Amino acid sequence: MKPKLLFIEDETDLGNVVKQYLEIMDFEVVWCTNGQDAIQAFTLNQGSFDLLIIDVQLPDTSGFDLARKILEFQAETSFLFLTARNEKQDRLLGLKIGADDYISKPFDIEELILRIKNIIRRHSHNPVATPSQEQEEQLVSTGDIILKKDLLTLTIASKKPVSITLREAELLEYLCRNPNKILKREYILLQLWGENDYFLGRSLDVFISRLRKLLKHSDLVSIDNVYGVGFIFTVNESQAAKR
Repeated sequence: MKPKLLFIEDETDLGNVVKQYLEIMDFEVVWCTNGQDAIQAFTLNQGSFDLLIIDVQLPDTSGFDLARKILEFQAETSFLFLTARNEKQDRLLGLKIGADDYISKPFDIEELILRIKNIIRRHSHNPVATPSQEQEEQLVSTGDIILKKDLLTLTIASKKPVSITLREAELLEYLCRNPNKILKREYILLQLWGENDYFLGRSLDVFISRLRKLLKHSDLVSIDNVYGVGFIFTVNESQAAKR
């Protein structure tokens, strides 16, 4: 049976694109453009939705208030927020209400799919993973870091896992698979995302910068620039072997 989603989003273009992509990925989607229709759809199908995707800014209510009303109907409801607002206070409020996740616009649709699947898996009454789920799960361990690509988390030196984006996870996995060698920028772009253009190049710099900041907490791995060429993912193998 397909997972069933209630998608509440008032932006028509975005709603159409996301709904179609979710359906391509084998989800059943009920799409509403306002809070009133969402309440009606939820009550008519109460208990049948695996997850609610709620836009925070709706024309007739806020997504936060909508979530509160839905929780009054059914306390054990899984939901995540989509929002153009990326303020810490809003994020904390959403999580305090009980959201499983909080995703800021613009977002990567593939990352949204992964987060949806992870939430549904966590709340599934069947703890046994299906073969496709087992294939999806990817764990990469190098030095003192552990990357769980399916969960989009990175654990460094046994500390609390931190969340990373799908593109950052893809990049870090590639670096972990190619340690202690010079990797050309254009080759990384082509291997990971199939293109080598200016905008992807700038994005790569942002991803590298973000990962480098996180890896400052590692004693065994680092990302270094190779001027005019690319990057090198350094793993101190001698120290790692002692651990």
